[in-house]
Amino acid sequence: MTDPDPKRRLAELEKRIEAAKSAKTSKPHQEEHYSQANLAWRMVIELVAGLGIGFGIGYGLDHLFGTMPFLMVLFIMLGFAAGVKTMLRTAQEFQKDNVAEQARDDERIEDGD
Repeated sequence: MTDPDPKRRLAELEKRIEAAKSAKTSKPHQEEHYSQANLAWRMVIELVAGLGIGFGIGYGLDHLFGTMPFLMVLFIMLGFAAGVKTMLRTAQEFQKDNVAEQARDDERIEDGD
């Protein structure tokens, strides 16, 4: 009923434990959390930078030409559009990276079986 060689059983168990540990190499949850927060701040900064640059250009041109609110409003709108476009591009890059990483993880899991 029982294996007469307990050392061999122990060695086999250690091999299975090591195989299970090496197969499961995922990132800690905290690391992903900080990555998401960094991405969110990056996107907010991109939007605010677009608005700020648009405001600066518009205000400068209005001051130069004497058309006070017109160009400032126009360039704020253009800055907002540029900021949103940059945010969307960042989101697409991040999504592409996540899809590629998920595909690599799935491939590793399939190879491990």
